[in-house]
Amino acid sequence: MPQAFDVVVIGGGPGGYVAAIRAAQLGFKTACIDNFKNAAGKPSLGGTCLNVGCIPSKALLESSENFERVRHKFGAHGIAVTQARIDVATMLARKQKIVDQFTGGIAGLFRKNKVASLHGTGAFKAKTSDGYTVEVTDAGKTEAVQGKHVVVATGSVPRALPFAPFDNDAILDNAGALALSEVPKRLGVIGAGVIGLEMGSVWRRLGSEVTLLEALPGFLQAADEAVAKEALKVFTRELGLVIRTGVQVTRIEQSAGQMSVGFAAEGKDEQAEFDRVIVAVGRAPNTAGLGAEAVGLDIDARGFVAVDAHCRTNLANVFAIGDVVRGPMLAHKAMEEGVAVAERIAGQAAHVNLDHVPWVIYTSPEIAWVGRTEQSLREAGVRYRAGQFPFMANGRARALGEPAGFVKMLADEQTDRILGVHIIGPFASELISEAVVAMEFDASSEDIARIVHAHPSLAEVMHEAALAVDKRTLHI
Repeated sequence: MPQAFDVVVIGGGPGGYVAAIRAAQLGFKTACIDNFKNAAGKPSLGGTCLNVGCIPSKALLESSENFERVRHKFGAHGIAVTQARIDVATMLARKQKIVDQFTGGIAGLFRKNKVASLHGTGAFKAKTSDGYTVEVTDAGKTEAVQGKHVVVATGSVPRALPFAPFDNDAILDNAGALALSEVPKRLGVIGAGVIGLEMGSVWRRLGSEVTLLEALPGFLQAADEAVAKEALKVFTRELGLVIRTGVQVTRIEQSAGQMSVGFAAEGKDEQAEFDRVIVAVGRAPNTAGLGAEAVGLDIDARGFVAVDAHCRTNLANVFAIGDVVRGPMLAHKAMEEGVAVAERIAGQAAHVNLDHVPWVIYTSPEIAWVGRTEQSLREAGVRYRAGQFPFMANGRARALGEPAGFVKMLADEQTDRILGVHIIGPFASELISEAVVAMEFDASSEDIARIVHAHPSLAEVMHEAALAVDKRTLHI
């Protein structure tokens, strides 16, 4: 007889491990199945995010930014550093140490909460009177478990170009981009989204000549147009990235130790030579091999598991969360869905408001936003007021030596309810939380304008942007 659990979670990434922990906290006998192995071939919980995504990329971003500060910014503080150099091996070792600490921490949390951790690939085998049989396969060995409730949290995988499969030597996905053992002289990045910009920024600061080729006609079209315009200026003029939009890559060929990338731009065929190429053209839901057909789980034409607003699938007691369902492919969205699903299984009320999920790009300056963009409001015919305030006029930003960027707030013209907040500047990832809280409680720009913000602090820029909605800023 298969071992029986109240809840079986397939996938140990941010959504999956959080769902498993919360389910166990609520008194359910819980198992979490995950097949990720690290470079040493050992099981490593945390999925893409902790192993080859969010956490290691932030470690490398911080290292590269420190290197840039030493070379170009410390002089203004009276700190003289000569002959600064980067030791890539040490940088990568630091990154891996952080990853190992966090992935090991999840294993510890599983033990603390009595979550059974099963290593292998999980797939539906059959629907039974007691729930669902799920097979766990690892190294040719298969065991079966029984779950009364099943949560699908298998995440996503990087999309490859059909003519250029990943080898993580010359053509790199996110994992390969985080593991380069030396700084390439010329780095090509296909895609100028979040991953492309972050990885391009890292290696540019360390000395690469970086060119980003983006298929969309404009730069960062998901972001507010004013933020995108400011970001393009900073990334190209100050950081030195070459960013080309409206580019259709047609081939990638390797010869004599270099990569030749052919592409069409403005009606002309061109090519560029690189030492390495990062392909960052998006991610696809990881549902292949899930065994959906064995139980009749509904998966749409794009590979996403079909769910309702409460992450319920077409099967009784089967839920799906994170990158395999609709909504943004963001770790924090997956985590909150994991909590919500566990609480729904327990009969509690829970929800995740996808309209108020913050987006962050961890470049320098950082970019963050929540809610509607100005262009989307115009297109929808929504009457609004906008307020904007620059970090240049903020004392803390000046003291940090990070005066680029601004906070922009959009509010309904009649009700003054905040519709969107957009930030490009220092610690935007931290500042955006005030906007998320405000919007979740239906706050107005006047509410933010009336709140006392500490001085001197970066949060004062949020305060002044709220004042700017009513055209009454105090410091410009």
